[in-house]
Amino acid sequence: MNVQFDFAGRHVMVFGGTTGINLGIAQAFARQGARVTVASRKQANVDAAVATLGAQALGVVADVRDDGAVAAALQQAVDRNGPVDVLVSGAAGNFLAPADQMSSNAFRVVVDIDLLGSFHVARRALPHLHKPGASLIFITAPQGAVAMAYQAHVCAAKAGVDQLTRVLALEWGAQGVRVNAISPGPIAGTEGMKRLAPQGPEGDAMVKAMVPLGRMGTPEDIAQLAMYLGSDAASYVSGTVIACDGGAQGNLAPMILAAAQHAAATGSPPAG
Repeated sequence: MNVQFDFAGRHVMVFGGTTGINLGIAQAFARQGARVTVASRKQANVDAAVATLGAQALGVVADVRDDGAVAAALQQAVDRNGPVDVLVSGAAGNFLAPADQMSSNAFRVVVDIDLLGSFHVARRALPHLHKPGASLIFITAPQGAVAMAYQAHVCAAKAGVDQLTRVLALEWGAQGVRVNAISPGPIAGTEGMKRLAPQGPEGDAMVKAMVPLGRMGTPEDIAQLAMYLGSDAASYVSGTVIACDGGAQGNLAPMILAAAQHAAATGSPPAG
């Protein structure tokens, strides 16, 4: 069941909003009447996403690792759609790699996208947020709270995002800005599941067995939570990291281990 929200007249901006979970979030807000801006580093992805978001949508190209590009994207969005009511920061990178085989550059890339990129988006957005009342939502991951083999880079980056969420809620609450994070579990059909889970019917069965609710999530599951956090219904919710995972958050380490072991058995080299 999908809960209906009304975001007519509100400006929602989604960084990383051209694929996967983040595109699902952007599409859900658009269906509820929001003026949506999506930002991503690839023009082709931006164009494809905007085509699904309706006439009010705006697409801008920006790499979250580039502070100046983030600032320019926000200015372009505000010039077109006005102050930002809901800001979603979801750009991320991931791959399987044992720590002792991961280069410094490979580790840095994920930290730069996930953690530094989240900081760039939040810091540059603050002057453009609708105050009071704005909602800032980070997309984090279970690795921020649960140690997982072959995920040293992501565990470090997402733990930082979780703490950034809490700190900004403390610092910006007096301005009327709420700051929260969503930690998705296994979401069917996403790039993350292709990279981090065993594939095929056996892989799907393994993942579902790790989820107490017995199914993988959908982008719409995450979008529903994002819309709640962006709505007035969550006006007293701030500084929290919310798992949306069917109860599986603590059970996912074996999934990633199995995917890594399969990659090793088939001769796939570790990234980085």
